[in-house]
Amino acid sequence: MNKSSSAGRLPRAKGIDMATCYMPKECARKVRHLVLPSVNQKIVEEFITILGMRETFEEHGVPIPNKIVMYGPPGTGKTLTAFHLAKMLELPLILVRLDALIHSHLGETGSNIRKIFEYAKLSPCVLFLDEFDAIARTRESGDEVKEMARAVNTLLQCLDDFGDSSIFVAATNLEKELDRAIWRRFDTKMTYSLPDNESREQYIKLLIGEFGQEEGLAELACQRLTGCSFADIEQIILKAKRKAIIAGLPLCWQHVSVSYDEYNPAVH
Repeated sequence: MNKSSSAGRLPRAKGIDMATCYMPKECARKVRHLVLPSVNQKIVEEFITILGMRETFEEHGVPIPNKIVMYGPPGTGKTLTAFHLAKMLELPLILVRLDALIHSHLGETGSNIRKIFEYAKLSPCVLFLDEFDAIARTRESGDEVKEMARAVNTLLQCLDDFGDSSIFVAATNLEKELDRAIWRRFDTKMTYSLPDNESREQYIKLLIGEFGQEEGLAELACQRLTGCSFADIEQIILKAKRKAIIAGLPLCWQHVSVSYDEYNPAVH
């Protein structure tokens, strides 16, 4: 599966593009520090392997997976995984803008959903929709908004008609609020959680890189940042690097500790 550019102009709503297109090289720059849990790494590797064996699977009458839903706390790597997939598949990533997709006028949200899915069917790409619960919320709620219930119906139709030339990836922090019929449309599900000790230390070392540092800093920082998401860790280490640069010193424990206190992450 190889594509260097997406086809045609992105659909528009509210006077703006409904999505942003990232080419594979741009995706590669964004995932330099991606750390995936071993389970999710295996899922991604198998997913890519299957897509590379498309003809073989078709000969056996086995459907090609192309719909992934990722769920878990914020800042745990869901968005970066979508960029990673696009990079590995050498496809453009189409990142949908919810502010353009969702509309207050009757029927507009469903119409916009249909437009973005039709666009993704024109040429191979990875269509990524973050905060998926905003348009895929369960229709069983007693206080449901009829307009959004209609949007879910449209979304179901689009998923059924999506074909297999492109990949659809959705991410949510509120998986329990997704409509059950939506869940059944996904052939691949990936769970995300806060990084464990090994993943946290690996990520800290990636972020520090070749930056001058005191001995054993990564191990100390790993303990201090227990309970932080990958996003929290990135912001704290970057803040600590800035302090080290201002002081003209190697990165040290004091920089990390003060940065942690200033950032004040919501540790779980």
